[in-house]
Amino acid sequence: MAKMIPPPCSLATGVGGLPHTDPKQACDDVLALFPDFPYIPTLPNRALLEGIVFNDSEQLPGRVIREDRLLFDSTQDQTAAMEKVYMDFVEGDFAGYGLNKDYASAFMEMLTRNLPSACVLKCQVTGPVTFGMQVVDAEKRPIYYDNQLADVLSKMIALKARWCENAMKEQCGAKETLIVLNEPYLASLGSSVVPVDKDTVKAGWEDIASLVQGGLGVHCCSNTDWEFVMELNPAVISLDAYATAKEFLLYSNAVISYMERGGVVAWGIVPAEYKIFATETVDSLYEKYFEIRTQLCQKMPEKLFDAQSLITPSCGIRFADQEGSLAIMRAAAEISHRIRAEKNLPAC
Repeated sequence: MAKMIPPPCSLATGVGGLPHTDPKQACDDVLALFPDFPYIPTLPNRALLEGIVFNDSEQLPGRVIREDRLLFDSTQDQTAAMEKVYMDFVEGDFAGYGLNKDYASAFMEMLTRNLPSACVLKCQVTGPVTFGMQVVDAEKRPIYYDNQLADVLSKMIALKARWCENAMKEQCGAKETLIVLNEPYLASLGSSVVPVDKDTVKAGWEDIASLVQGGLGVHCCSNTDWEFVMELNPAVISLDAYATAKEFLLYSNAVISYMERGGVVAWGIVPAEYKIFATETVDSLYEKYFEIRTQLCQKMPEKLFDAQSLITPSCGIRFADQEGSLAIMRAAAEISHRIRAEKNLPAC
């Protein structure tokens, strides 16, 4: 069963993708900037199979890749393949749901590193909502709208997440692990145009949380029903605080309650899009972060806010060159350093 992670005490880490195509360099850069709370990046610019959804699709029953699109073949009987996912889930047999260098070159590279001194090692897996809304069947209908396929999908992702955390512990020596579900499509909660059923979302989350043993978090870089998300009790909520902090703070009482029960907010205060980042400075971004802190700390202890916060870029960094991505990550690290030094925060 998934659990909360130790208080990160305003450390910095990254989110998802990097523009790198060399997995060794990507891992070197991450570990240099975020040694205490490293994350395993994805490298979508390296190959199609390393992009979101594709990188976690290898074990999807009925998977077809056609014209650079990921599809579900509903013209064939996929019963046997789907039943295997169900059986593996029931038995907790995650061995067949691993990653490899064709789908996750940076993950496989990071597994060669020894990281016992890191407080938490984090990786990202495509969430079932985003996965299921981007993959369509022969009728061009998202498979998430098929209740049985949505159920199978959450169980497949649960097995993949379990494999990932096990590999991080066994091969990297990680003391604590965090699997973050990449879920930009949670923005569809409450939408009348692209509706997503909350009961289906909750059932999928519970499937994954039942199999994961370390931390299980969620990243959504758009506005969503944050109160619903917090009620799922993720270990970490990762958001684009640069663009959506105002909306998130409308739920300030729920945010405080979430942090009081051990939840961590990863404040994505550094824009991941370089063109926007270039209009800011570390000082201006620090001020934006401190405004958020000041607003919440009118209702909660500063020590609790600082203990249950992480500093991150707003999303994965893809639309930048390598130097640009380093500048964005370095800004997150610098904001973290400032707040930790000013408030004399302990190691995690």
